[in-house]
Formats: sequence, C-alpha cells, structure tokens
Amino acid sequence: MEKRTRNYGTVVYPESAPSDWISRLQEQLVPALISPLHDRDINSDGTIKKPHFHVMILFDGVKTKEQAKEVFDVIGGVGVETIKSVNAYARYLCHLDNPEKAQYSTDDVISCAGADYMSTISLAKDKYTAIGEMLDYCQQNAVVSYAELLLYARDKRKDWFHVLCDNGTVTMVQYLKSRYWTVNSYKERNIENE
Repeated sequence: MEKRTRNYGTVVYPESAPSDWISRLQEQLVPALISPLHDRDINSDGTIKKPHFHVMILFDGVKTKEQAKEVFDVIGGVGVETIKSVNAYARYLCHLDNPEKAQYSTDDVISCAGADYMSTISLAKDKYTAIGEMLDYCQQNAVVSYAELLLYARDKRKDWFHVLCDNGTVTMVQYLKSRYWTVNSYKERNIENE
C-alpha cells in the first residue's frame, strides 16, 4: 500500500517549465510555497548548479505521491519528494539554516492559495533574536514610542513586524514604557542636580 502524506516537494527548472507555471500552480488551489530562484547554488565540484525553484505543496488532507505528481506535472516539476518536516523544508527554500550555502531573501518566497511562509518558518529562537535586535535598535536610536517601532518594522524589518504582530508586542510595549520612564527619570535627576 502506498504511503500517503500531506506535503510534497519538487524542483522546477525555468527553461523546461511552462512560462506561466506559477499561474498554473495557483490555479490548482493547493496551498504552496515557491522558493526564490536558486541561481547561486554550488555543486560539490565548485560549478554553479542549474538555476531552479523549489516548490512545496501543502494539501489539507493526506494524498498519494501520484496525486502530488499530478499537480507537479502541470507546472513542469521534476520529481516528487515527500516532505517530512514542513518547517525545515520551508526554511530550506531560502537556506535559512545552511549558512554555507547561498542565501536567498524570505521576501522573495511566493505563497499560493493561503500558505503563510513567515508563520511556517518561524522558530522560537527567531522571535528571541528579533526582540533582542529591537531592544538594541530602540536604545541606539532613542526610540521610546511603540508606534514608531511598529512603523519602522513594517517598512524596514518584516521579520520584526511579524514578531510584533504575532506575540512580541507585550514585551516591547513594556520595555518602551520602562525605557521612557528611565530616560525621563534621568533627565529629572540631572535638572535637580544643576
């Protein structure tokens, strides 16, 4: 009996895929994530790999490999890979955990049919790293306003913005309130000492 699972991956080579392969994938109405074009990956012999995309599909229910292949055939996908960890495979789309490999921007990942890339790749350590970076940013730039931080994150740091929207707001609001109080307390003490 063929094993069934929810998540499958494939590779798409631009020169052999239909020119509208992304639209064709979107028309399948299967949640999917498409990596940025991997055009800087290196083979073990030092040569550059043929440019390609990694595609993962995330079915709502279990499907066979053959059912996944039907979707991949529409887009010119090469091979069908069973995905054991959605988080790990999604992070691999940009080599987030492989610093020795070419790095690709998470902003260039294409999400289809309701797939949410940023929530799929999030790890607790990423949240703590982002909060630490925000603390440093606020201190170095004399930021005491949550609104200012939130707008900066929305425009310049999508990773911070996601942390603030999902679960980092309480920590940052409390930090900024305390920072504001501390800054003003020092000012008052300095005025009194003059």
